[in-house]
Amino acid sequence: MSAALARLDPAPVADAASFAARTGATPAQIADLEQLREMLTDWNAHMNLVSAASLPEFWPRHAFDSAQLRQIAPQARVWVDIGAGAGFPGLVLAILLKGEAHARVHLVESVAKRCRFLEAASAALKLPAKIHNARAERLSLKADVVTARAVAPLGRLLSFAQPFMARGAIGLFPKGRGAEAEIADAHAAWRFTCNITPSLSDPEGQILRVEGLAHAR
Repeated sequence: MSAALARLDPAPVADAASFAARTGATPAQIADLEQLREMLTDWNAHMNLVSAASLPEFWPRHAFDSAQLRQIAPQARVWVDIGAGAGFPGLVLAILLKGEAHARVHLVESVAKRCRFLEAASAALKLPAKIHNARAERLSLKADVVTARAVAPLGRLLSFAQPFMARGAIGLFPKGRGAEAEIADAHAAWRFTCNITPSLSDPEGQILRVEGLAHAR
């Protein structure tokens, strides 16, 4: 296969090796992700962090789906993950940013038991992460990017993201095939520009890059 064709039709991510091939992750980063996968499996047996059916799909569905955000904003060093849940994308981004100057990932989660998992994973992996047991709209942090995965429709999500975007962050929001309808609905309450990038992990997925956020009225 030619290099040009390989770029157009890359191999899917199915395991640690293919994740490393697609992202350039180092052996140390892969080791951290493997430890995160093991912790997630252990904790998920006692609390509902992710669906049990998704655990065998850790590399494509959780790790790679999260890691692709960094490829869109490679210069970003400070991230906010709203509704961090099981740590996707926040913990994965923190693993990829570990060791870089001024790197920090703020994981915002209102459910205390999920925060316990996030704190345990961050401590075990020595990540540049800070866990906030709070509602996003009550925080105002300076960041390069604010993101969220499977939290709310775009219009409501923008109300959570607004305090961070008002301080200069761009929004990167993974969405499914209904993204266009969510964008249209969100414009009823908000003014913003939105660029759409096809998801690398989901053929029906899209990633919305939102900037210039302001209330419509």
